[in-house]
Amino acid sequence: MLSFPAAAEDDWASLTPLPDAEGFAGSFAGVSSGALLVAGGTHFPDKRPWEGGTKVWYDTIYALEKPDGKWVKAGKLPRPNGYGVSITTEDGLICIGGGDATANFRDVFRLRYAEGKITTQALPMLPKPCAFMAGVEMNGTVYVAGGIETPAATAALGTLWALDLKQTGEGWRELAPCPGSARILATMAACDGMLYFISGAALKPDVGGKPARVWLNDAWSFRPNQGWKKIADIPRVAVAAPSPAPVVDGHIFILGGDDGALVDFEPKEKHPGFPREILSYHPGSNTWNGVGELPFSLVTSPSVEWLGCTVIAGGEARPGKRSPAVWRGRLVAP
Repeated sequence: MLSFPAAAEDDWASLTPLPDAEGFAGSFAGVSSGALLVAGGTHFPDKRPWEGGTKVWYDTIYALEKPDGKWVKAGKLPRPNGYGVSITTEDGLICIGGGDATANFRDVFRLRYAEGKITTQALPMLPKPCAFMAGVEMNGTVYVAGGIETPAATAALGTLWALDLKQTGEGWRELAPCPGSARILATMAACDGMLYFISGAALKPDVGGKPARVWLNDAWSFRPNQGWKKIADIPRVAVAAPSPAPVVDGHIFILGGDDGALVDFEPKEKHPGFPREILSYHPGSNTWNGVGELPFSLVTSPSVEWLGCTVIAGGEARPGKRSPAVWRGRLVAP
């Protein structure tokens, strides 16, 4: 059985970087047949956005079969795509929604990796196009919450959808929405039969009619057939933190995330990056604690459990700047 080399508790180490000098934000990522997959995402290939650069979406699927191996191009997504939800199951990586520069998608499909190649299986489509949402799998059901229906939306979706992976023919069910603000880029987790929906940003139109963020620090739990309950606010805003949030020994970990404090930072090319603090939530005591610091600043990147570690593959290192870095760490409950 493959495993990572022994490491001290809470250690983080870098793996083979993605084979792209810029790296990607908003990729899908997960595991199939023991291999780490990273698919799609976006970057600015020529200039940064404040220099007039254009964001480009990609469809390449990369695979890493072992931690010290080399990334290979294993296939392509059905179309360039980014900012959807990634769910790893025993039967492959489920990619949900996402979008490109002109539209968000309803597509849901499973990627399977075998013998160096990718196969794709279509699953029931989402009730609406959706990107920038959060999602998690719990007890054989996938849950998706929030997001936006169109790239230029000035209001987020307040929806909660569920798909039973054992009865996919029944399609997605719409469940009671979170009582808090509709939001994008929240983090979800599943722990002991409960869903958790944490932070994110609401949207409103600015004076020019473009979407502006309202930074949120509230947090919620949801138990199927029982409903929603407000839990302790997260100590700081954590928008676009890696999701689904890792869960270790009954503790939920929020890895960094954008707190909005530097949203107007100038000059933009000198932006220092996003918060690196690791926060831990303990449902039993309804309390949050700071439990360390990351060696990286990466948002809009999925969290993946691979070979007993948490892996963050690429993401946005600071506004307009991606990273090809791939990190793995072993989280320890406080």
